[in-house]
Amino acid sequence: KPQTTRHRLLGIVNRPGAQLLYLDTPGVLEPKGPLNQSLVQAALSALAAADVVVWLVEHRPPDPQDRVLLPHLQQLSQPLVVAINKIDLISKPKLLPLMEAYHQLFPQAPVIPVSALLGDGLPELEAEIIKLLPPAPPIYAEDQVTEQTERFLATELIRERLLHHLGEEMPYAVAVDLEEFDESRRPELVRVRAVIYVERQSQKGIVIGKKGHLLKTVGQEARTEMEDLLGCRVFLELWVKVWKNWRKDPRALRLLGYQT
Repeated sequence: KPQTTRHRLLGIVNRPGAQLLYLDTPGVLEPKGPLNQSLVQAALSALAAADVVVWLVEHRPPDPQDRVLLPHLQQLSQPLVVAINKIDLISKPKLLPLMEAYHQLFPQAPVIPVSALLGDGLPELEAEIIKLLPPAPPIYAEDQVTEQTERFLATELIRERLLHHLGEEMPYAVAVDLEEFDESRRPELVRVRAVIYVERQSQKGIVIGKKGHLLKTVGQEARTEMEDLLGCRVFLELWVKVWKNWRKDPRALRLLGYQT
C-alpha cells in the first residue's frame, strides 16, 4: 500500500568488505495535507543523504503516480539503480519491455528485476549497490542491524499488525502512540501500553472489531513479535481513541513523531 511506511527506517547489512545502510522511506506521492507533506519531506531528505539511490517499483510501467518523484530522480547527483519488484507475478516475455521502459527513462541506471518474496535477483541488486558505493569505513558494529530503538520498533510492530488486518479499509487513518515502555522488571517482563488513534468514531469500531476480536488478534500477534524482539515476556495493553482529523493537525503530527 502506498505511503504505509511512515518514518525513515534504517537497516544495516554487513558483507565481506562492505557495510550497507538501507534507508527505507515513505513513498513520494502528491503531498496533499500535512501528513502526506511530512512523509514526502522525510523521503526527500533521505534521498539527499544517500550515496546510492534505489528506486523500487512494482511490475508495471512508469505511470502518472510517478510524476512527483521523477523530477527529483532526474536531478540526482548520486548513482541510481532501478529495481523492479514482484517479477514472480509476471511472465518473462512481459518483463523485457518493462525493463526497457525504465531504461528509456534512465539510460545510465542499471535496471534489475527482483522478487523480494522469493529472493530472486537480490544478490545481483546488492552487488550492483556495493559496486557503486564510495569507499568509506564502517559506521556501525558488525552485529548491529538497525539504529531504531526498541520502543520505536515495538510501535511499528503494532502498526504493522493493524495494517495487515485492516487491509485496504483504513490504513491511512491509523496512528500508534506508545504511552509506556516499562523495563523495570526486565529481563523477566516488559510492560507496554499503546494508544491507537483513529479519526472517527466509526473507525474505532472497525479497529476494535466484533466483540473486540480484531484488537485482541492484533495484540496477541504484536505481543508475540515483541517477545521475539526483546527476548522476554511482554505485557501489552492496547487502547483505541478518536483524535478527530489528526492527519490534518500539525500539533498532532508533531506529538506522534512526524516531521512538520
